Amino acid sequence: MTQARAQQLPLDLGSHPSLARDDLVVSEANAFAVGAVDAWPEWPHPVVVVVGPKGSGKTHLACAWQDQSGAAVFMPGDTLPEPPFAVVIEDVDRGDYAEEDLFALVNAARLGNGFVMLTSRVRPAALTLRTPDLLSRLRAATVLEMAAPDDDLLVGVLMKLAADRQLELDPRLLDFALRRMDRSLDGAAELVRRLDLATLAARERLSRPLLKRVLDEMSVETAPPS
Repeated sequence: MTQARAQQLPLDLGSHPSLARDDLVVSEANAFAVGAVDAWPEWPHPVVVVVGPKGSGKTHLACAWQDQSGAAVFMPGDTLPEPPFAVVIEDVDRGDYAEEDLFALVNAARLGNGFVMLTSRVRPAALTLRTPDLLSRLRAATVLEMAAPDDDLLVGVLMKLAADRQLELDPRLLDFALRRMDRSLDGAAELVRRLDLATLAARERLSRPLLKRVLDEMSVETAPPS
């Protein structure tokens, strides 16, 4: 009688990849924006708006600037910081922030009292704001466009995240993954997380069949309901 091999049930302890500047993967899709981070504090304007679609790397870029500048994250309802300050304001396009707080920070930075980096899925001119002075100041800010991740960026991120988890990712499998995965940085992170768990559960090296199975599972989960 044959005995089925027991499947290992791995604990997903989570891997928190470093978001420091030295760990930022650079490609043509984000090179201009990364260059601006590297140029700090010699910015042409003290207010920067990072614009790009979901999963393009806006948060990682903001974290890299935090690593460079020591900036704090300003959240809705936070007390306004004392100058001189450096703050990150995430997802300003969602409308979660009091406009008087945004205006106070942006205006103070414009007057030489600090630096502000905002992230948004839309350009400043497309923001839905009720305060004309705030809108005009954001329109005058430096805009850093983040394009959707290209192949070079996705490959670099996949390889880095796999190395962080000590997952052996054969470069020959990358082309197969790129044609089938969610082409966002969030999608790349989730793919590597699942591949790590799958290889631990199967107690085998990553192979094309295992990669295909994980990609198929992710595709089914994200498919729109019929």
